Amino acid sequence: MATAVLVVDQKLSIRYANLAAQSMLEQSDNQLLGSPISQFVTQSSLEPTHLKNALLKNEGFSDSEVLFAFSDNRHVLGDLTVTNFIFNEMPALLIEIKVIDQQKRISQESQQWAQQQAARELIRGLAHEIKNPLGGVRGAAQLLQKQLPDPELSEFTQIIIEQSDRLTKLVDRLLGPNALPNFQWLNIHRVLEKICALVEFDHSHNISIGRDYDPSIPDMRMDQDMLQQAVLNIVRNSVQVLENQNYPGKINIKTRIKRQLTIHGVKHPLVVQVKIIDNGPGIPVELKDTLFYPMVTSKANGTGLGLSIAQTLVDHHKGKIDVESWAGHTEFKIYLPIDKKES
Repeated sequence: MATAVLVVDQKLSIRYANLAAQSMLEQSDNQLLGSPISQFVTQSSLEPTHLKNALLKNEGFSDSEVLFAFSDNRHVLGDLTVTNFIFNEMPALLIEIKVIDQQKRISQESQQWAQQQAARELIRGLAHEIKNPLGGVRGAAQLLQKQLPDPELSEFTQIIIEQSDRLTKLVDRLLGPNALPNFQWLNIHRVLEKICALVEFDHSHNISIGRDYDPSIPDMRMDQDMLQQAVLNIVRNSVQVLENQNYPGKINIKTRIKRQLTIHGVKHPLVVQVKIIDNGPGIPVELKDTLFYPMVTSKANGTGLGLSIAQTLVDHHKGKIDVESWAGHTEFKIYLPIDKKES
């Protein structure tokens, strides 16, 4: 069976696990039987009380797209069915989990990519319509300033000029970098080490940063400044969130090789995966689908442009950014194709 099947007793201890469940949990039958399910599933978007209520009320239920996070920091998304029944003459729950990670990710990526492209085109159009009148307003204020008989009145025209400049800068930031990438063959870890150094040299916080690099990753064709800015924007987000927590903040940067990965409909034989993992409170559920949109932020003083710009910079490298988050764990994954280096 492809569906993971578990049987749990009244104490929510595992009494049976089929091969698919053992594979999903990456534990043998001997390790699972008799152990509480919470020992292996550390986080879930399903409330534990739902399982207890199902036992008490002798009722089953179903739920879709339930996130299960395991003790080894893996996670899967699955459709869940819970049924009451008698197992070895005792009340028990039959839990069926159909893992839907792959198809959900493909569908979600396609939908988000289309939405982001549409949002970007909308912003480009609005930026053009905003910048033209702003230039006229600024020019008119400058001419008016020269004609004013009272020098004290120039204070008001100066406000118009300053605010016009401020709005122009904001529109430019919304549009993101407009310079062409300067591609060079470099090692990805050189870029990441600069970011780690910036975090470590900042003594305004006590956040620790860890590395887990794959030394086998070859040189890549990249714009060093663009890629550094993209990763730095994500790391800064983590730092800002962790600064407000009352426990030690940790950020881990991990690199791995992925093979035969499809990015925006194009299959790449070799891709580097950069993970930025923090132990913050997680991303609010209501922001997950619009996280990379400009002006979307959960921070009181945030502009909501950091992740949007990071996405644009990664797009220049034909890559993509994914994110997975739950309480105590947020994981940004940057995927960058590795081109074959010609002689």
